[in-house]
Amino acid sequence: MKIKKHLSFTALRKTISTRVLSWLDIRREKSIDHSIHDAFMSGLACMYFQEPSLLQFQTEMESKYQQNNLRNLFNVKNIPSSNVIKEVLDEQDSEQFQRISKDIVQQLQRGKQLSPFQLFPDLTVCSIDATQYHSSEKVRCKSCLTANKDNPDKTTRYYHTALQAALMHPDMKQVIPMAVEPIKNTDGTKKQDCEMNAAKRLIPKLRQNYPKMGLLITGDDLFSRQPMINLVRRTGFEYCFVAKKSSHSFMMKWMTENGPFHEAQETNNKGQLVIYQWMNDVPLCGEKQATRVNFFQKKTITFNLIGEIIRSRVESWVTSLDVTEACVRLLVLGAKTRWKVENECFNTLKNQGYHLTHNYGHGEKNLSFNFYQLTVLAFTLHQVSELCDLAYQACRKMAGSKRSLWEKLRTLINFHLFESLEHLLDYFLDREAYDVVGGSVVKAGAP
Repeated sequence: MKIKKHLSFTALRKTISTRVLSWLDIRREKSIDHSIHDAFMSGLACMYFQEPSLLQFQTEMESKYQQNNLRNLFNVKNIPSSNVIKEVLDEQDSEQFQRISKDIVQQLQRGKQLSPFQLFPDLTVCSIDATQYHSSEKVRCKSCLTANKDNPDKTTRYYHTALQAALMHPDMKQVIPMAVEPIKNTDGTKKQDCEMNAAKRLIPKLRQNYPKMGLLITGDDLFSRQPMINLVRRTGFEYCFVAKKSSHSFMMKWMTENGPFHEAQETNNKGQLVIYQWMNDVPLCGEKQATRVNFFQKKTITFNLIGEIIRSRVESWVTSLDVTEACVRLLVLGAKTRWKVENECFNTLKNQGYHLTHNYGHGEKNLSFNFYQLTVLAFTLHQVSELCDLAYQACRKMAGSKRSLWEKLRTLINFHLFESLEHLLDYFLDREAYDVVGGSVVKAGAP
């Protein structure tokens, strides 16, 4: 089963290796037993196979066969210990990891794999949302955010969060992470860092990294404020942010006084009445130089058996795009797609084998955030395989579930030697075509 060569796991792994090998190693040469590349790739392999004990298994395999799958699949020359991985990753500039995400997204662009993600021509939804990946009352570093610090009745809690940007589409199961910004405290700052400040750093980086990509930035009500909207527009992106009535009282009152709304109605397959309403060129706030926005909302009304209203739900947004009857339904779908970053990305990372919030090591500098980035990188590689690798898709179907697939693949690499990940997947699909000789999986009948 074929995959575009530059999007295979081996090709992407080589792309990652090339990037990591370019990183400057400031350690004294005589004291180096393990390269940055070997430490990085070993950490990535543990995240990729969701197996913290992978290093031990592969070390045992090396001792027995003088070969191991870390070398064959991830080009690790010398297997480091978990402590060495932590020491090396703690020292690495986290910005370097961002270039790897950019490399992978560009490979997907080159293979035209992102075309199905376009909500409108040349415009793709990019959702930004924050997630917490470390929390402790004891383990901390200088970058940790704090909670309850000034409350004598509660124990101070130390935590890390990150603002993640990811590509998505209502009809696509995959979510493609493309950039992340740490929310962290820095020396000399009196106020804690926050999600809004992180967004102000992240959005210009998105434009810098993807200068020709058309993005529709989506986010929650926190972002539907004039400074953020103006920043998004200055960078050349479109936006679609949640706009709650409780936080936009002036805009809501202005629309009531200057209505009526444009409106379209339909009955959905649950028998609910769905009303779409919109108004273009609306002042966001009461300031003299208020930003003008386009507003739309979706009302979903549920009736009982005798036609009485028993529930009414209203969702509303502001956008830079002109809202018309022809596009309002698609805009609603695009706006609601932002939940995928929580459901398909963060929830998967925390509860479906990636152990995002597990404390693999906190470090003194960058370790905690770099482990977060390694975890997201492993998830990204899986998403690419789910998107465009037919062999991986066939393995997933045969295994019955993602969890079952990775349990079986982990078992195989801990006991058999494979030339590449593609070799591993092919063996999984057709074991009768192979023999195991001296631990190595080879074609049946091979000398």
